[in-house]
Amino acid sequence: MRQLGLVAGAAAVALIAAGAITYAVAEDGGSSTTPAADSADAGFARDMAVHHQQAVEMSYIVRDRTRDEEVRRLAYDIAQTQANQRGMLLGWLDLWGLPKVSSDPPMTWMGMGAMASGEDGSLMPGMATNTELKRLGTLNGRKAEVFFLQLMTDHHKGGVHMAEGCVAKCTVGVEKRLAQGMVEAQESEIQLMADLLKARHAAPRP
Repeated sequence: MRQLGLVAGAAAVALIAAGAITYAVAEDGGSSTTPAADSADAGFARDMAVHHQQAVEMSYIVRDRTRDEEVRRLAYDIAQTQANQRGMLLGWLDLWGLPKVSSDPPMTWMGMGAMASGEDGSLMPGMATNTELKRLGTLNGRKAEVFFLQLMTDHHKGGVHMAEGCVAKCTVGVEKRLAQGMVEAQESEIQLMADLLKARHAAPRP
């Protein structure tokens, strides 16, 4: 419970700081340094917004499928944090005057465009397929908790990989700092989810 509380606290801090970060990008990415449409900064903002949207969706699905307070609290924290970050990413694209969608495959900015998209609606590494999302919506109780934790662990691993790519390739300082914060927060949640799975006599998917 203490570990879950720490994660919740971190999420709250992220939400409080979000406004300052959103405005700070205007200084970091002013008119003379606005990223190009095909830059890592723009690509990360577009792709992570899509990635985050699915995490929000999965979190709200499981909140309706279980009464377990630990899992419901984790799902709420993930939904709130990632919905807020998604708004920031899309807001930055607006500030930069760049499109929110691209004709390039996802993760082209990481050099992975040809291999990023999977099958059945899985657009980027770690994302659940349409079939998996549908299955999550049919489960209840412990089965829903375990499947959600497994899906979200995979999702976070994919998100960490993308965020690390931005840390390495993005040029807008505030976006690089947000990406580094995502790495740290999601790695912490991956460990928490491993503990929650273990308590349910389950494990992350291989």
